[in-house]
Amino acid sequence: MTNQSVVGAFAGIHAGVEQSLLAQSLGFRMRRAQLAIFQDLQDVLGERNIRPADFSVLTVIAGNSGMKQSDVAALLAIQRANFVAIVDGLESKGLIERRRSEVDRRVYFLHLTPEGEGFLEEILPKWREHEARFIDRIGGTEKRDQLIAMLKSISE
Repeated sequence: MTNQSVVGAFAGIHAGVEQSLLAQSLGFRMRRAQLAIFQDLQDVLGERNIRPADFSVLTVIAGNSGMKQSDVAALLAIQRANFVAIVDGLESKGLIERRRSEVDRRVYFLHLTPEGEGFLEEILPKWREHEARFIDRIGGTEKRDQLIAMLKSISE
């Protein structure tokens, strides 16, 4: 289901339904926006059989080669058990590799493989198009920056 069909389905089902409390609910509006953005991102990434969480992990590793596996999970707020499954999947696709610490054998450091680097190079333009769609919808980069600052004031 595409982003447009999700939004359209919601509007069609709820046309004429009293939503005054929800219309003013910050949490409800944020969740609706998150669903629209997430669905569009899934449509973009699904073409390459990758999920948004996988993409997030890849981008963090790309910018921080050799970061500890536990630190990547903490940064992205992904629970350990779920994160291990994500790393296993990315490793089985040949996109990343784990390297065991020589000092502490319980610690793994994450690195992109050459295939992972190529994969990101291929998918980043599609991700940028996805981002641009929503930046345009909210009124440009200045509005995006304002929105990000407001969201940070809630989450950080």
